[in-house]
Amino acid sequence: MARDNRPQRRQEQDDGFIEKLIGINRVSKTVKGGKNMRFAALVVVGDGAGKVGYGQGKSKEVPEAIKKATQAAKKNLVEVPIVDTTIPHEVLGKFGKGAVLMIPAAEGTGVIAGGPVRAVMEAAGIKNIRTKSHGTQNPVNCVKATIAGLAELKTAEQIAALRGKTVEEIVG
Repeated sequence: MARDNRPQRRQEQDDGFIEKLIGINRVSKTVKGGKNMRFAALVVVGDGAGKVGYGQGKSKEVPEAIKKATQAAKKNLVEVPIVDTTIPHEVLGKFGKGAVLMIPAAEGTGVIAGGPVRAVMEAAGIKNIRTKSHGTQNPVNCVKATIAGLAELKTAEQIAALRGKTVEEIVG
């Protein structure tokens, strides 16, 4: 029997999650002996089918910071309702001074979003959407505002169930 000598490829996505690295910052703390350098990572994780979360990690080494951020993101997953590859309605997500306006788009539009917001949408599995970021361009605040907005989304079925009506009565 011949042995397969090819190197085994590491499975980063063995759990089915899409991991997107938003950014890495070098942060320092000045102490008596000098400066302590560390790295802070921001990661977005999603399953591509309506679950998305973000996490932040800090460590002396970049890979360790990314690993910590990924673990934190998997703990903070949010369910996002998706209707025909887009969101069910317009929503404004806010965090601090940052705000992200998310508007549903027709089939074929694609993801019209900048940097961090685009990564969140792709990880969530949203294929058609228009977004506009207001107030701040800070990646951390943009990601937090986007996740907050996506968490507020509700489908017509959920609204009808809350009000005790049928979907036809709500939609019209």
